[in-house]
Amino acid sequence: MKAKDLRQLSANEVAEKLEQAREAYFKLRFQLSTGQLPNTAQLRIARNEIARITTVMKEMERSKE
Repeated sequence: MKAKDLRQLSANEVAEKLEQAREAYFKLRFQLSTGQLPNTAQLRIARNEIARITTVMKEMERSKE
């Protein structure tokens, strides 16, 4: 999901997206450790998504102050 799209969501929805992204990243790491992950580039994509979501959350927090 792009940052532009995330900024249009409410804070609760963004927090849910972050939780989902972290869960997906955990599952990918688990697949990697068991040797079932065919495309390791998915790990990097998942990490970038988590970083993008946390950045938008921080922006929302700062705008409230």
